[in-house]
Amino acid sequence: MSGARRLLAGLNRRPRLAAAALLGPGTLWLLLFFFVPIAVVFAYSFMTRGVYGGVTGGFTLEHYRRFLDPLYLGVLRRTVALAVSCTVLCLVVGYPVAYTIARAGRWKHLLLFLIVVPLWTSFLVRTYALIFLLRDTGFVNAVLLALGVVREPLVLLYTPGAVLAGLVYGYLPLMVLPIYVSLEKLDPTLLEAAEVLGARPLARFWRITLPLSAPGVVAGAMLVFIPALGAFLTPDLLGGAKQMMVGTLVQNQFGGARNWPFGSAVSFILMAVVLVAVLAYLRLRDRAPMEAVA
Repeated sequence: MSGARRLLAGLNRRPRLAAAALLGPGTLWLLLFFFVPIAVVFAYSFMTRGVYGGVTGGFTLEHYRRFLDPLYLGVLRRTVALAVSCTVLCLVVGYPVAYTIARAGRWKHLLLFLIVVPLWTSFLVRTYALIFLLRDTGFVNAVLLALGVVREPLVLLYTPGAVLAGLVYGYLPLMVLPIYVSLEKLDPTLLEAAEVLGARPLARFWRITLPLSAPGVVAGAMLVFIPALGAFLTPDLLGGAKQMMVGTLVQNQFGGARNWPFGSAVSFILMAVVLVAVLAYLRLRDRAPMEAVA
């Protein structure tokens, strides 16, 4: 009996050992390269700035109080506004694209390939391509001047519109793909039944297609909103110094300003905003299936 018990105990321990062996490398990686750096940055946010940059010992909340200055609150409002605008525009443009791909039949894979291809190119290269398009002597102004639409080149670069265009261009595939997945799973017999019952195309879309694709819409919105909220390359290159965003502010504090404690505090404030957005996403995700069933 004791031998059988030892055998059973060994069999019960093996799945646990196997699970620990599988989870161990990933857990160690997260601890070393995610949680430890986050803890260091969190500690920096309460320290004081050194005379020549960096941090020195001590504890202070001054960096968090400093962010309450109207100047930095304005940067936060501008960042959130641009991220929300980017998300809305990506949804408006991306939903019809995803719907078209889901109903494209044999052309579906080719269209998906065209959506994914820009992601194979460096984000920096794509941003510089937009600079060549939007500058005074760029392609857009050249076409408008050639057509006689304008007499002088338009100021398109280093404006909020340029930053918004760059964000939408960069993150649009992240909106299209989740919505496409939701629409691809949509049972066409539901639309056929609604048509038989007399529902018009617009009613079929609002009552069936949109509610059932809501999980994809919410997932795509979060995939666009979160990186747009922390973007620093696009605002820096397309907006210049006039279009400061929180991501650019953090970059400047850790770079030229060498004020690591304040940059760390701003980073955690931005992380708090992202956390609120993620919690809202989880609530919407949990409600979406129930609303779709209703």
